[in-house]
Amino acid sequence: MRPAVDFRLLLVTDRHQTNGRPLIPLLQRVLAAARPAIQIRERDLSARELVALAREVQAVTAPRKCQLLINDRIDVASGLEDVGVHLRSNSLPVTTARQLLGAERLLGISVHSIEEAVQAEAQGADYIILGPIYETPSKQSFGPPLGIYTLEHACRLVHIPILGIGGVTKARVREILNAGAFGVAVIRAILGAADVEAAARELFDAVTASP
Repeated sequence: MRPAVDFRLLLVTDRHQTNGRPLIPLLQRVLAAARPAIQIRERDLSARELVALAREVQAVTAPRKCQLLINDRIDVASGLEDVGVHLRSNSLPVTTARQLLGAERLLGISVHSIEEAVQAEAQGADYIILGPIYETPSKQSFGPPLGIYTLEHACRLVHIPILGIGGVTKARVREILNAGAFGVAVIRAILGAADVEAAARELFDAVTASP
């Protein structure tokens, strides 16, 4: 039985997109206003630095019962209680990651095509992040935006939760959910906002207001 995906808003961290503000106090403000899942995605950190950061973040997320995910590093996640893993599209195969991580922990993966989404489900992923849906600076390396119709097609073929990423705003949430997505994932929409509490609350309310 797969672990439950109990979040519809996922905040992906990038401490280089906080407008110079320290990450941990920023996350504290976010979690005071909303209850997103948090994915730690700090690729330039060493394993030791990532473990230290993950423990700091977990001290913030655990009291609020927010799901915490580590980007790609199964070794780091395994050393922390109740922490899942989010794979890059070019990382370990989902089947291999599942063997290493175990059946009880949440395992997601980023994909950039319908074919990759179908394959991820078949291999045992618990959820998928698909994108970029819209134009966004942080996802330019993954090519042109997929668009809402690609998202809609993927949601018809895949039965595990799909979260749309890339250019997500409060105004676009309804369109994403109407296409069949379970929720959304964001970076700059919250971490780059002048008022992170308001940004987090508005996005959280937008994704949870729809059935």
